[in-house]
Amino acid sequence: MIALLSAPSNLGLRPPRPTAVPGCAKAPEALRDAGLFTRFAELGARDAGVVLPGRYSDDASPGRLRNQDLIVEHARRLAGRITEIRTVGDVPLVIGGDCSLLIGAGLALRAAGRFGLVHLDGHTDFRHPGNSPACSSLAGEDLAAAIGRHWPAIADIDGLGPYFRAADVTHAGCRDEDEELAEVTQSVGLTIRASEILRDGAIHAGKRIRQHLDRTELDGYWLHVDVDVLDPSVMPAVDSPDQGGIEAAQLVDLLTELAPRASGAQVAVFDPDLDPDRRYARTLVEVLANGLGELGRAAAYGPPTERR
Repeated sequence: MIALLSAPSNLGLRPPRPTAVPGCAKAPEALRDAGLFTRFAELGARDAGVVLPGRYSDDASPGRLRNQDLIVEHARRLAGRITEIRTVGDVPLVIGGDCSLLIGAGLALRAAGRFGLVHLDGHTDFRHPGNSPACSSLAGEDLAAAIGRHWPAIADIDGLGPYFRAADVTHAGCRDEDEELAEVTQSVGLTIRASEILRDGAIHAGKRIRQHLDRTELDGYWLHVDVDVLDPSVMPAVDSPDQGGIEAAQLVDLLTELAPRASGAQVAVFDPDLDPDRRYARTLVEVLANGLGELGRAAAYGPPTERR
């Protein structure tokens, strides 16, 4: 059974303007209002509640992330809830929230075994202290942190880092001009740009990703979906929209290919403040219900095992 877990964190994003806070914390309830939870309930899913974050504060400083202590605390609690869901044999679908949620998922899965990661995102999110002096917002640095290329305070919580081995990671969906594209391509197991998906088709991309991750040494894989993988003509209600993204039908095809064998998934970065008439919330509900309705159906589940 799919278990929808709301995680309305905006802690990993920079403020959209002085004195304002990022609106993606409102996403779970905006999507609920647009019918997401009802659609998944019709598919047999359950509502697994919410993991609330602490109060947002624009407190970045040299060598320290914005909201760092709150992010770590939220990641631990999110990891605990994901573990509870998986322990009873259900499949977590985390509705965020920003991309910093990947750290909580990584903590849960790292404690349970060796899992791969499918990072579907319009950006590589690979800024880190080794390639930029501007580190401060984890939502643009989550993939780097997830494979251990960040400050230990965020990349090695409770001594569990790296949460995913770089060779077990696929990134798909970034634009050709992404600043960290070359480094990511050299670092992780597979990289597929949005332009390749547009050229070759989403089903082809999904099969490439599955071929990379369907390996006996892996206990499964986590599916990270940042909705800015979509083109702004389809989904402009994100904090950093960039031209050249994929279409809604292509994202559905990609998710349909990947979701059945996934160990769980998260959805991030939809911002209801940028969707005043709720049209994009309704679009996203259709994409997620059609693409993730079979989440975990072909994956094996059971109580997580503790191994390093």
